[in-house]
Amino acid sequence: MKKDNWILIIFLITFILSVVFSTLSNIITLKANNVVLGILLICVIVLGILFDMIGTSAISAEESTFHALNSKKIKAGKVGLFIVKNGSKISSVCNDVVGDVSGIISGSIGAVLAISISSTFNFNQTLVSVILAALISSLTVGGKAIFKPIAIKNANDIIIRLAKFLSFFKRGK
Repeated sequence: MKKDNWILIIFLITFILSVVFSTLSNIITLKANNVVLGILLICVIVLGILFDMIGTSAISAEESTFHALNSKKIKAGKVGLFIVKNGSKISSVCNDVVGDVSGIISGSIGAVLAISISSTFNFNQTLVSVILAALISSLTVGGKAIFKPIAIKNANDIIIRLAKFLSFFKRGK
């Protein structure tokens, strides 16, 4: 794939994911109470951390492991080999696209939650917004910092598990 095509594909994936996640989060936040907003916020943060871990594993895994699985005709081996061979692209999608979209969506949910908490409990909106922004940033960055070394150390196992999961949805041999 030419470099120019890859940039266009990344642009389109990011645009589509942003539209889908923004729409879903807007629909949910309009009707949700503070507890649901908090749970949704945590889910979005965890999603960003999980995809960061997958992206890091994709560029850290050893190709030979997946050649061995593939030679044994294990379906997950073929999928894992694809992931590892395309590690930089998979990493870009997982770390950059999903990670950045998760960050933007978590910020939006945080803003809605700050307004809701402020009006519900008659707290200072600026203070609540600052505290929530700091909490979201800390959880996101801290979570990624915790799981990055785990992703590097256990890259093969993580990609094998991901490949098995993805193989479940793949038709044929």
